Amino acid sequence: MYHETEGSGWPLRLAVWLLVIWAVTQVTAARAERPAGNTMAGAAELPLVEMNGVTSGRLLFPGGQTGRYREAPTVSTKVEMAISAMLARVTVTQAFTNPDDQWREGVYVFPLPEAAAVDHLRMQVGERVIEGVIKERAEAKRTYEQAKAEGRKASLVEQERPNLFTNSVANIGPGETVTVTIEYQQSLRLDAGQFRLRFPLAVTPRYIPGMPLASDETVQPSGGDGWAFDTDQVPDAARISPPVVAPGEALVNPVQLVAELDAGFPLGLLESNYHAVAIQRHGNGRATVTLSTLPADRDFELAWAPQSGKVPRAALFTGQEAGGDYALLMLTPPTEAAERRLPRDVVFVIDTSGSMGGASIVQAKEALALAVDRLENTDRFNIIRFSSDSSALWSTLHAATPENRADARHWIDGLHASGGTEMAAALKRALEGGAEGGRVRQVIFLTDGAVGNEAALFDIIQARLGASRLFTIGIGSAPNSHFMTKAAQFGRGTFTYIGRLGEVREKMTALFRKLETPVLTGLELHWPEGVQAEVYPRRLPDLYAGEPVVVAAKLSDRQGAVELRGVQAGRGFRVSLPLAGGRNGDGIGVLWARRKIAGLMDSVHEGADPAQVRTDVIAVALEHHLVSKHTSLVAIDVTPTRPQDEALASRAVPTNLPAGMDHAQVFGRFPQTATPAPLWLLGGLLSLLAGLLVGRGRPA
Repeated sequence: MYHETEGSGWPLRLAVWLLVIWAVTQVTAARAERPAGNTMAGAAELPLVEMNGVTSGRLLFPGGQTGRYREAPTVSTKVEMAISAMLARVTVTQAFTNPDDQWREGVYVFPLPEAAAVDHLRMQVGERVIEGVIKERAEAKRTYEQAKAEGRKASLVEQERPNLFTNSVANIGPGETVTVTIEYQQSLRLDAGQFRLRFPLAVTPRYIPGMPLASDETVQPSGGDGWAFDTDQVPDAARISPPVVAPGEALVNPVQLVAELDAGFPLGLLESNYHAVAIQRHGNGRATVTLSTLPADRDFELAWAPQSGKVPRAALFTGQEAGGDYALLMLTPPTEAAERRLPRDVVFVIDTSGSMGGASIVQAKEALALAVDRLENTDRFNIIRFSSDSSALWSTLHAATPENRADARHWIDGLHASGGTEMAAALKRALEGGAEGGRVRQVIFLTDGAVGNEAALFDIIQARLGASRLFTIGIGSAPNSHFMTKAAQFGRGTFTYIGRLGEVREKMTALFRKLETPVLTGLELHWPEGVQAEVYPRRLPDLYAGEPVVVAAKLSDRQGAVELRGVQAGRGFRVSLPLAGGRNGDGIGVLWARRKIAGLMDSVHEGADPAQVRTDVIAVALEHHLVSKHTSLVAIDVTPTRPQDEALASRAVPTNLPAGMDHAQVFGRFPQTATPAPLWLLGGLLSLLAGLLVGRGRPA
């Protein structure tokens, strides 16, 4: 905080404010007129429409005139899930329809689970079905661009982040519908006796730090059509920032979802936490869950548990694929109650940026207040908040006395959401210092993870973690699960998701039980003599109460038993599992390859050579037909359909703002949690003004 001295400087202050207002107005106006996509020369524009004239779920783009929009190709999504015990095979079908009389290219940004192993692509036009092939990313892009230029139907699926993909579809004819289907495999999460499957249905707008890479706002180096500029810190910003439906506009991208569940045990709990669904139970652990058509603006989560409340302690799934023997193993270590609770040093970090506006900040404040109330007098704590800047409740850790907890609650009550998401400084501050005198040091991070510079933040955690443990709490209807899970992984903690206010107490209580239970450390897998195993993850994490070890392995043989060993509360334990038999699991090899790719990508943050990692990732992805950062799926029709004398227009397809988010906070007149581009011009103008002021004070 600063205080300004009184005096006769009001004309100068007035001039500064007039300059600020002018800069913001100019930059905001320029951004409003920025094309929503790149249009080829000579292409006819779609007709302008008024917002109040739209009566159906059309996809619209800013038309360069206030209150006027252009219709774009529409998208609908159908999701089919086949869930068997610990595995899920998911098919996602998207229909792109061109409603006007011009040839179109649609570019759609969509989320998937961060561990999804995407391995199939099909494109259907009428009765024609074209299967996709996996290629190195640059080669796939060239193949797609050539087909697009030649007027052939083409589809290209590219990974922008492990949980964020783009689907480009070229040469959609007037009034034509092109259907694109992708398939992926994933393993399920087991925690505290419940299996959970999440399917992301919305993309939270991400804060984009850094300086712009291009002076031409219409053409970004990454080739993206999003609202953000590519920057030196997020060079693909334009590819991960799809247009967002404006306030008052009909929500778009209707979704249908059907899940066929074969749990492998008699079902007790079976529920969808955030959507109304129809459930049909068929007996023997089988059920059908149907989600009616609705806009894609909130992540879907399905949870189930056995009737007895007891989940099997061990499970084995095996399969033979791609010339190898593969296995997915789940082992649950014993859980013991703490004999005594070690005193803790806890640093809470809360995101108060603009993307946390609306329901998210309410959830975060409620969760933080509960966490503070749970502390004991022997604990010490502090709270850090961040948005465009950061600040702390105190300069040092304070004892969790009743008085200090009351002060903290009062401070929490005064928090509100606004500004950008400058997470790095808060993260560095939270990780300062180490464990002292036998105390446990824990950092609890509450955020929606709406950032585009994830890699830089992971580097900070790797470099500064020390003896701390980082626990992430995902807030809101569609948090960035890639950031949340990886941050917890690098921080040797856990990830908790809170999607609505009513579950804050339940989820926080479950987290507290983990934090107060002896950690399972030193975990190692011991394989039978003569069995060679390539296992991912290579390094087993510390575990907390109710968490299993889940690994994917490529085996030379399946004789004998594998043994999990570790230490809990100073005592050793062992759990074993025979390798023979096991339930058949199609796609285990794909899961193993996906985990190997994740391990290779993680090694970059540990100092591995990025060029060698890229080579290794491409080799694994091509062998197993997987989409990765360096490989893409492309499907090309052999027959040209667009006449060469007809122009092709390219448009990014808008997405819905996640439920509960405040559009004004995210995309207000002065962008608050989006790219800070207006600040770049403003900073330059203020620097110029400062120079003039310095000049005034110099002798002539």
